[in-house]
Amino acid sequence: MKKIILAIAVTISCMATNAQLKTTTTCATISVDLLTGKVNDLPLGTQSAELKKILPCFTGSVEATDKCGAAVIYKDKDFTYFTTRGYVEIGEKFKGKLSIPLMGAARNSLFKLLGNPKVKDVNWDAYTTAYGIMIVYFNKANKINKIQFSNQSEQTIQLCE
Repeated sequence: MKKIILAIAVTISCMATNAQLKTTTTCATISVDLLTGKVNDLPLGTQSAELKKILPCFTGSVEATDKCGAAVIYKDKDFTYFTTRGYVEIGEKFKGKLSIPLMGAARNSLFKLLGNPKVKDVNWDAYTTAYGIMIVYFNKANKINKIQFSNQSEQTIQLCE
């Protein structure tokens, strides 16, 4: 009887020990190079599967049948990669690295970093880049609170509303 109880106790303790060994997914910091249009050295137009492999900590993804096309979402990092439409959206709470510290920059300080905008509006400016276009949005204090960049031009870009 003691052997049976001992065997059961050992089995239960072994099961509890195995239950504690869980691996966590490690995710690299999202690094955005605004001068080359790359995210962690991946060019714009990278497919969802490749992006998920390099940055596996996504919080959601949308298939190509969605109204905005395929996208990989990193909500906790305020970052969305629209793979079908070939553009990236970065919000003001972005947790990652930007090659140029644009988030929160004042509108009147952008000329020395980006030159003259190609298209201007009250709430945003669009700049031509070597890879396509970069659009920066401004809050009421005229500081950048959102960045979108794409391999499209200002005539062909289709943003998801």
